[in-house]
Amino acid sequence: MSSKVQSTESAISSSPAHIGPRAKDHGASAPESVPPLEANAEALQFLESLRQEELQMLFFSETLAMVSNTGEPQGELTIDVHTGKHKDDTGALSNGPLVHAFSRGLVDKMPCGNSLLGYLSWNLETMEQHSQEFIKFHILPMERKINLLKQENQLAMTRSIKEGKEVKTQVTFLPWRLTAGFISESANLLLLRVMAWRRRVPSDARFLALDTEGKLCYSTYHALGSQTIQVDHQEAEAFIVEQTVHSEEGVPMSCQYFLLSDGHLAKRVQVGSPGCCMITKMPILREEDEIEPPPVFEKKPLMWEEDMELYSRFLDRKEQLRLSHARYLEEHPDAQAVISDFLLFLLLHKPADVVTFAAEHFGMLSMYWEPDPTLGSSNPRSPFRSLDLEFL
Repeated sequence: MSSKVQSTESAISSSPAHIGPRAKDHGASAPESVPPLEANAEALQFLESLRQEELQMLFFSETLAMVSNTGEPQGELTIDVHTGKHKDDTGALSNGPLVHAFSRGLVDKMPCGNSLLGYLSWNLETMEQHSQEFIKFHILPMERKINLLKQENQLAMTRSIKEGKEVKTQVTFLPWRLTAGFISESANLLLLRVMAWRRRVPSDARFLALDTEGKLCYSTYHALGSQTIQVDHQEAEAFIVEQTVHSEEGVPMSCQYFLLSDGHLAKRVQVGSPGCCMITKMPILREEDEIEPPPVFEKKPLMWEEDMELYSRFLDRKEQLRLSHARYLEEHPDAQAVISDFLLFLLLHKPADVVTFAAEHFGMLSMYWEPDPTLGSSNPRSPFRSLDLEFL
């Protein structure tokens, strides 16, 4: 997180932006007024392309060992990303990525470590972040804290440095409109996973970030190709991304990240540092789920005559109906007489309208039938019974 603790820091992404003049520095002069720095279009487009479903694929925890240049263990670095709930200054709750990283180790046999907790939006905007690092020098222990918090239309940064018993605190404010493209330490850890997952670094993208002094500067990323690494007797291809923080007052700081295909960090090397962080056990690599199209079943004609079982059931049912019909006619001989009479009259008269003829023929047998008047009418009565409204 800081160049002062090289073996335990989690690299900072940088890009320029201007911190406003509302600063309180106990014992320090007011910051110089400089024109605001802005992330370029390539960086903003890359952030706008992020999707919640893609980021959630990159939520997992990982642990790396910190080792010296001679291979001696110096400590441990853990990074965990999952979904968290954040409450803003108005009390409203929102879901988003929650990044938690911490490390403990030794630098020249002196205890050191850092911790990071950041709440992000789905576009990697920093809603709130708390970072702390310490190194226990024998003469003058040092501790540094940086807190970021979105407050309405601005981003507030509180920076505190403790050296021995002396504490210096500085509070600055950045208008929220100038934070477009700003990548905090917690956002950087998730952004690297996205680049590894896509196997692509945005070309000529220039982001905003904080340098080791808490000032806004530019941060750039470059793809250095791929390299086959061996971990725990297993080989895997790592995608190498180099991040450079271009401090306006200091020397640019670069860090190289060796990333596996699913975003796992296999190795991290800070340029100029005597040590590095690396994994000691190959993780189970995740792959994007492929959604298979639903199966399509073509309709096939049913050839039931060729199916012995269906054909047998058809014949059985046919015989049952024939016997049932014959039994009914035997029990009701008047039904056969009525049908025979109707067919006889139908064949004798041979009417063009069979339905009307049938209605007139059977209408005479109905209890609702009214005989025609003796004198004919120019509007003959319909043989069909009108509907009674009370039955509707």
